[in-house]
Amino acid sequence: MNKSAILWKKYGVAAMIGLLITPNVAQACTSLLYQDDNGASYAGRTMELPMPLPYEVSYYPSGSSFNSMVKKQPELKYQSKYAFISLTVPDPISADLKVVEGLNEAGMSFSLLAFASTEGPRDMLDKTQAVLAAIDLGAWTLSNFKSVAEVKAALSKQPVLVTALLPLGLMKTPFHYTLHDATGASIVIEFANGKQNIIDNPLGVMTNGPEFQWHQTNLNNYTFLSNKDHSTLTLNGVRLQQPDSGIATVALPASNTSVGRFVRAVYYSQFAEKSKTPAEAVLTLAHIMNNFDRPRGISIDDRFTESVENIAAPGVTGDELYTTEYTSWTALSDLKQLKFYIRSYGSINYVDFDLAQLQNLTVKKSIPLKNFTDIAANGTQAFE
Repeated sequence: MNKSAILWKKYGVAAMIGLLITPNVAQACTSLLYQDDNGASYAGRTMELPMPLPYEVSYYPSGSSFNSMVKKQPELKYQSKYAFISLTVPDPISADLKVVEGLNEAGMSFSLLAFASTEGPRDMLDKTQAVLAAIDLGAWTLSNFKSVAEVKAALSKQPVLVTALLPLGLMKTPFHYTLHDATGASIVIEFANGKQNIIDNPLGVMTNGPEFQWHQTNLNNYTFLSNKDHSTLTLNGVRLQQPDSGIATVALPASNTSVGRFVRAVYYSQFAEKSKTPAEAVLTLAHIMNNFDRPRGISIDDRFTESVENIAAPGVTGDELYTTEYTSWTALSDLKQLKFYIRSYGSINYVDFDLAQLQNLTVKKSIPLKNFTDIAANGTQAFE
């Protein structure tokens, strides 16, 4: 049994995430912010991996208890001020559920995205100080804060360290994090080059590596972007004319790389029609996110040659070395109406969750995401 198979057998999900989210393997998540004609904000994101994970839809009422552990530091304990709905994945080591996407009752959303170049600060802290593990940023931010301004202020006082997915310091959590609030403000939390960076994100878009500042700089190469079709041109008396519409998007990056998706996410979130009602806005956002929805097999990465490949995408083509990233799920958040929508890979329609109605619940509840596959459902009723 090779190293990859041993890790999978012993550590399950954590091992797969660590093996698959590396600088040598593709990684795809797209997060963006859309605003309607009234200035209300809506967040959308996709999650891509070459394998399914045991995701759960989890609701935490206000007053829920949480803890975060960093080796050699006191345990950080807190109770939630705000209720929130989230997508979570079990941690095979601690048995806790880790938040990868969520929306709280104050209208703030959180997204965890892959970032292979994660490098956090060294642990130089007083050993009596409670420290937050970066992997717990989702639960901590959604529990305690109503705005990204509050998160920024709190992070100036609360130390955060990047921990490992596995014992012995193996596989540092390869993620960065983006938050949006109901005012339309947005930030990125990123650990790179041994530093924690909290960066304002006025465009509200985030994908994966390189670092967020690199993506912002790269946008300077796209100052020509416009949604206005230039469908005719006359050269020396010869009139050239497009036979249909759509030429405005010709210069957008075509690839599903992190760099290409970042530029396209800016384009679609900024130029999509500004809807007049929340229902229309959610529909528009769903159409925007369709541009980042990836079926299996659209791109195949053969750089990863370990036999754990068979676990990642078994029996797709009969080829034992077959890795294809696909959209595990897409999530939409209405930050004002406090509604959360999820569509998994096996579904055509979204399942919706209403935070206002869920606040009648007084205990935490989790339901496997697979229970909502291939149905159009009111997810709130499933919790009630």
